[in-house]
Amino acid sequence: MEPIAFLVLCGASLLTAGVSAVLGMAGGIMLLAVMLLFLEPAVAIPIHAVVQLTSNSSRVVIHARSVRRDLLFPYVLLLLPAGALTLPLVQIAPADALRLGIGVFVLIATWQKQWLLLGVDPERIPVRPRFALVGAAAGAVGPLVGATGPFIAPFFLGIGLSRFELIGTKAACQTTGHLAKLILFGIAGFAFLEYLGLIAAMAGCVVAGTWLGTRLLHRLDDDRFTRLYKLTLTAIALRLLWSGLSALGVS
Repeated sequence: MEPIAFLVLCGASLLTAGVSAVLGMAGGIMLLAVMLLFLEPAVAIPIHAVVQLTSNSSRVVIHARSVRRDLLFPYVLLLLPAGALTLPLVQIAPADALRLGIGVFVLIATWQKQWLLLGVDPERIPVRPRFALVGAAAGAVGPLVGATGPFIAPFFLGIGLSRFELIGTKAACQTTGHLAKLILFGIAGFAFLEYLGLIAAMAGCVVAGTWLGTRLLHRLDDDRFTRLYKLTLTAIALRLLWSGLSALGVS
């Protein structure tokens, strides 16, 4: 890899990890977008999984006391089986159509969640089964699109989590998701050792970015955090819609 590309990826790792530390999301999909400028998707997604495993697990360590294990344990149940079903599609899946669909989903789930529930009050649906299904969906989508943060993020809203519980629990869920992807790509034969230098450098940068971003998080109150969280989700969803529509020749 060219030195400039190497430095760009390391710098992007630092900055996007800082974003994720403040908002609990967005950094992963931003980093993947940069990686795809230099790497093929079949290479970028497995490397991204390692780097994001480091980024998310570092947030779990920082917010360990805030992780809601009653949400985490149901989430992990179906990750591997669901991912195993979709892994063969990585090379042939219409990624732009998936981005378009996820963008629509994120907008609806963030602002009109009741539409997804066909008018049923979400508070009447048990949270644990809901998170088991979210985990299954994330496990299935993860190998195809790499970054599932915007996909699962809306489900952490409206269930009474503080900003620290939200960031810690979501990071724990994503850590298990990236670990599941690593297992699946390893079984499929991806040569992680060929990219060890790049992986190590990017992983070190995301740890530093997490530390810097966490210092900023303490300056936000819960209300401001929730507003910023929703606005960021919306921006990501619109970007996904634009990318999908452009690639499909609609825009």
